[in-house]
Amino acid sequence: MSSLFETTYNPDVLSCIANLSNDEVFTPPELANKMLDLLPQEIWSDPNATFLDPACKSGVFLREIAKRLIHGLESEYPDLQERLEHIYKKQIFGIAITELTSLLSRRSLYCSKYPNSRYSVVHFDNAEGNVRFKNIKHTWRDGRCIYCGASKKAYDRDDDLEQYAYEFIHIDNPAKVLDMKFDVIIGNPPYQLSDGGQKASATPLYDKFVEQAKKLNPRFMSFIIPARWFDGGRGLDSFRKEMLNDRRIRRLVDYPNSADCFPGVDIAGGVCYFLWQRDYRGDCEVTTSVNGKTDTYMRDLGEYPTFIRSSKALRIIKKVEQLNEPTMDTIVSSQKPYGLRTFVRPEKSGDLILRWNGGEGKFPREKVTSGVGWIDKWKVFTSYLTHDHAGQTDSEGKRRIISVLEVAQPGKVCTETYLSIGAYDTETEARNLDAYIRTKFVRFLILQVTSTQHLSKANFKFVPIQDFSQAWSDERLYSKYGLTQDEIDYIDSKIKPMPQAGDPDAN
Repeated sequence: MSSLFETTYNPDVLSCIANLSNDEVFTPPELANKMLDLLPQEIWSDPNATFLDPACKSGVFLREIAKRLIHGLESEYPDLQERLEHIYKKQIFGIAITELTSLLSRRSLYCSKYPNSRYSVVHFDNAEGNVRFKNIKHTWRDGRCIYCGASKKAYDRDDDLEQYAYEFIHIDNPAKVLDMKFDVIIGNPPYQLSDGGQKASATPLYDKFVEQAKKLNPRFMSFIIPARWFDGGRGLDSFRKEMLNDRRIRRLVDYPNSADCFPGVDIAGGVCYFLWQRDYRGDCEVTTSVNGKTDTYMRDLGEYPTFIRSSKALRIIKKVEQLNEPTMDTIVSSQKPYGLRTFVRPEKSGDLILRWNGGEGKFPREKVTSGVGWIDKWKVFTSYLTHDHAGQTDSEGKRRIISVLEVAQPGKVCTETYLSIGAYDTETEARNLDAYIRTKFVRFLILQVTSTQHLSKANFKFVPIQDFSQAWSDERLYSKYGLTQDEIDYIDSKIKPMPQAGDPDAN
């Protein structure tokens, strides 16, 4: 019988749970341990070190912390039961995000859903132990929760339904509620919550967990979160600025493809985890991991207002910037370039042509509410959605970035499905701009600030404006900016070719 248990595959149940669905992104044990490896090794032999997971789901962080402390404190507490009593009651704490995850987390940590039962590895006088869950309600003001932005219409519900009002981010001062100091705060917080808007609109939540954790001023903090904060994300401008200029972030591990970190999970823009160290001030060690290959380098995260993921890309950008040329974000429209929403359609008559995602048709000039100066110019339209699903690469690790790209003649406008670029008197200039955007060079520069499926004028901030009375090719651009063969090969390794206008597969 013993040989059966030795030879039969016996997977970790938390590894299985981590692969169940995308609804809640559970953390595989292997990933939890990579994050724990960022912490100094001496912390596992410190009997006074305290740990908090403020967003318990499966309890994997608490369980893996316990395993390390059980080994590290063996000499301090030779008696196993005494060691367990000390670790579980004085060092490890958690806040569950739902009642169900509280039971799952206690089962992972204490080997029992109820730590006051006889099955628990240590006995508590209550059914929670040190893994708490409180059914917090949202605080509504003008139809929104003042803490998380949840829609009252969607989440003002009966008490027997899940509220999704996570305790850790629904309190003004977590230090007063938790009433203790923590050396380490670590976890995988909920990423977003539907806010009741159109197109499955959602409000980010992970930034709020990071901000709350900083209020507790731990010695160390580590969270795994979506990487879209690097250069975009709804309502994340202040969070991005604060993170990039926080010199206490000592390590940052970046996965541009979320499947490299969470197998089978598709998170647009990838994910990252970081180590924040209270008593550290300096550059950050950045590790980028793609298909199992890593690139590590030291960086000042605040060098740019957005985060450039690759050290090789950073060198190319610096070469481009040496010429101090104006950039294309100054000639790209904002959203709704002509004030026309996605649902606007052509009409029976009108002196303009409206481009919408289903085709073209007549449209009256008087209904255009913005971008009036561009109407009678030559310009280029591009889809605000990228070509690549959820910002993911193909099997070769390449992206195309630009989806639809077309030259628009005078008298042509578009809905907000598109961005409008440039405004020229001649067709030649517009066609040269179109060809310029199709180059690998330009799309590579756009890629450096594109972590989601959406494009805006901000994604063109590193793309220099050229003299569009002339034609531009990759070869000419590589020569102009002095790129080495290694840099050219790097661009080729990241960007797919894009057919020129007029080719059958141009869009």
